[in-house]
Amino acid sequence: MTETPAALREAHHADVSGGWLRPAVFGAMDGLVTNIALIAGVGGGGVSPRSVVLTGAAGLVAGAISMGLGEYTSVRSANEQVAAEVAKERRELERHPEAEARELAEAWVARGLPRDLAVQVADAVRRNPEEALRVHVREELGVDPDEQPSPWAAATSSFLCFSVGALVPLLTYLLGFTSLWLALGVGGVGLFVAGAVVARFTNRPWWTSGLRQFLLGAAAAGATYLVGAFIGIQGGIG
Repeated sequence: MTETPAALREAHHADVSGGWLRPAVFGAMDGLVTNIALIAGVGGGGVSPRSVVLTGAAGLVAGAISMGLGEYTSVRSANEQVAAEVAKERRELERHPEAEARELAEAWVARGLPRDLAVQVADAVRRNPEEALRVHVREELGVDPDEQPSPWAAATSSFLCFSVGALVPLLTYLLGFTSLWLALGVGGVGLFVAGAVVARFTNRPWWTSGLRQFLLGAAAAGATYLVGAFIGIQGGIG
């Protein structure tokens, strides 16, 4: 059976400009690591299970809001910067179209295109102002002005995924169990699963991605547990 070339299939590439995957992954991982580390720290200090739940819940709410606001602000600021540069390029194309066409042709020549062909294509592009703007922005800024990430998508995915991730290590306490190690174990499983899911989008081995996230989270939890235990001993908590 003859395989259809990828170039002839619709949507043979994943959407890498929607603005949701990076904040979703970052939010989920941050939620997991943050609350696992918080729970390990206060649990290592010897506080009561109720205090552990209170700390974890506060970390979930504060972290989710912070992540959502941070993603919205950062993505919107980046989009506004791109818009400003696009406006600058539009003015240059209106004022100096020939110079801009020469600049575009030189860029293609530097990539190996024959000079005559590069000049011919650049001149053809110049005759369509909107297409000329898109081409110049792609060539000079490395971005597509029509495919900028959505700040709302980034904020929402980050907020929701942080909340889900931060909830995982709290589940055992919410279900009535009081073992710190059980909660940390569930959090570790969550880290591994989250890393394995990410591998689905990156075509990496699922087990290496999962193990990497587990080890990073374990390192954070270990550090905060030691700090909590030390402070608890010094302060006589328990």
